[in-house]
Amino acid sequence: MASIKDVAAEAELSVATVSRVLNDHPSVSEDARRRVLAAVETLGYRPNAVARSLRTDQTRTLGLVISDVMNPYFTELARSVEEEARALGYSVIIGNADERPDLQDHHVTTLLDRRIDGLLVSPTDGGSPHMLDAARAGTPMVFVDRWIPGVDVPVVRSDGRGAVRDLVAHLYRLGHRRLAIIAGPAATTTGRERVDAFREALGAYGLALPDAYTGQGDFQAGSGRRVTEGFLDLAEPPEAVFAADNLMALGALDAIRARGLRVPDDIALAAFDDIPWFVHTDPPVTAIAQSTGALGRAAVRALVDRVEGRPGESVTLPARLVVRRSCGEPAPPQSPVQQSPVQRSTS
Repeated sequence: MASIKDVAAEAELSVATVSRVLNDHPSVSEDARRRVLAAVETLGYRPNAVARSLRTDQTRTLGLVISDVMNPYFTELARSVEEEARALGYSVIIGNADERPDLQDHHVTTLLDRRIDGLLVSPTDGGSPHMLDAARAGTPMVFVDRWIPGVDVPVVRSDGRGAVRDLVAHLYRLGHRRLAIIAGPAATTTGRERVDAFREALGAYGLALPDAYTGQGDFQAGSGRRVTEGFLDLAEPPEAVFAADNLMALGALDAIRARGLRVPDDIALAAFDDIPWFVHTDPPVTAIAQSTGALGRAAVRALVDRVEGRPGESVTLPARLVVRRSCGEPAPPQSPVQQSPVQRSTS
C-alpha cells in the first residue's frame, strides 16, 4: 500500500507539501495540487483515516443506534441513513439495541470511544444513562423516530395522529364498533402517542377504549400473539384489532389463524408501520405508512448540521393510511379477462 512518502516521491514534492494538499490547506499552489492529486491517482493512495482524525479532530463517521434491526421499519431507516451519510461524505457505524437499554448504552459507549463525529439514536425504553449523559454533555446527537421529552436534542419523527384518526374513521365506516389496540411499550414516546391518538379518535365517535381492549406489547411479534390470544378469549372479542407496530401485527395474524379464524371475516386487523410484506399476506393488510426514507435522510442532515457547527432543526413528517383489505374493505373490481382470438390452422 502506498504511503505519503511514496506520493511525495512520485510528485517530486516534499512530504509537508503533500500533507498540505491532502488537508486542503490554502497555501499550496495549483501546480502542486495538480501533481499531488495525479500521484495519488497513479499510486492508488488512501489517507489513513485514524491519523487524519487525530489532526483534524474529525473522523467523518456517524453512529446510528436503532431499537431493533429485525424490524423492517428500522432496517429501511438504517439504509436511508447510510445512503444520505455517504452522499454527504460520512460513513455510518450501526448498533442494534434490540429494545434493551443496556445494549443501547453499550453501543453508545463503544461508538463514542471510536471518536464518531455525531450520534443518531432511536431511544429504547425511555433512554439509557450513558446515552442521556452524552446528550447532556453536548455530543452532537439527533433523536430519530422516538424521543425523550426534556432532553435538548433535535428530533426527526413522524406524526401519526392524523393517520390514526383516518384509520378509526375508516373502521367506523366499515361498521366496526368494538375496537382494540396492541400498544407498544409505555416507556417509549411512540408507544404512548399511538395509544393516546387511538383513544382520542375513538372518542370522536362516542366509542370507549376499555381496559380489556388495551393490550400491552413490546414491539415484538411474540407480544402481538399473546395480546391477541387474550382478546380472542374474551366473552365479547373485539371486531377489529389495531397493532401499533408491524411485528406485533404479524404476531396477531399468527394468533388469529391458529384459532382457525379468518381476517377480516371473523376479525379485522390493521397496523402501524407499513412494510412490503403486507401486500403479500392474504388478505393484504391495511396499515399506516411512515415516510421512512425521508425520515432517515432528514435525520442525517440535521446531525451533520450539528457536527459542522450549524443548528440542527427538528423535523416532523406526516404518516398516511394505506387502505387494503384486512378490515373488511370491498375487493377491487376484477379486470375482464382478455381472451386471444382462436387461431385457425392453415395446415
